[in-house]
Amino acid sequence: MGYLDDEKWAKAWTVPALAEAKAAGRKLAMLTAYDASFARVLDRHGVDLVLVGDSLGMVVRGLASTIPVTVGDIAYHTAAVASGLSRALLVSDLPFLADATPERALDASQQLAAAGAQMVKLEGAGHKLETIRFLTEREIPVCAHLGLTPQSVLRLGGYKVQGREERAAARLHEDSVAVAEAGASMLVLECVPSAVAASVTATTPIPTIGIGAGPGCDGQVLVLHDMLGLDTGHRAPKFVKDFLAEGGSVAGAVAAYCAAVRDGSFPDAAHAYQ
Repeated sequence: MGYLDDEKWAKAWTVPALAEAKAAGRKLAMLTAYDASFARVLDRHGVDLVLVGDSLGMVVRGLASTIPVTVGDIAYHTAAVASGLSRALLVSDLPFLADATPERALDASQQLAAAGAQMVKLEGAGHKLETIRFLTEREIPVCAHLGLTPQSVLRLGGYKVQGREERAAARLHEDSVAVAEAGASMLVLECVPSAVAASVTATTPIPTIGIGAGPGCDGQVLVLHDMLGLDTGHRAPKFVKDFLAEGGSVAGAVAAYCAAVRDGSFPDAAHAYQ
């Protein structure tokens, strides 16, 4: 069955539809995009959610990390991507320190919503729970992000797998429940052992989107440039797969990625952490 053969999932995506997909066991395919042309290709070839990630700092601007990315940067690229979408749901990152306080997060989210974002993504739990509540109470849908949180790279000392130790795995479970209770509608799990991510997915009421978190999540996301096998100037993580090599074209690569996510063949053991 093709991705548009089922009329239910061919419609424009909404936040409530994400919960419906989890309940139905329908895997969600998500990719990043930063401009209208690529957004149009993703939208037409099966991607359900498009993320304007602060990853643009590394893959578009060539920076060493996501830290220097600003709200203005995200808003600019959000507006560009929004003009290329008709059915995929658009999620935009709150960049470093844009969510330092609930009030700052609200101001940044308003700018991103004005640019076309339908949901904002923020990293971490702890004091961020207050921000999640603050935003959702003001009708701004939120995607949480746990595990490896790239904006914490200075504190973490690098990009490392999270949740391998028993205590860290338990904390991940606690935080996943907490962000859902605070009002988050979706949760990204990054660089988490497959078994831990599958367990979190089974216990949290909101859809989980994995990136380096194994096949047990409710969906998957990759950075577009990584999925196309492009040289970004950074070492490709273990969880990255070049779909352009088998897809033959950008459109073919996107379609192949979406099909692999939905049939469970990606990620496999070679693209996951134990």
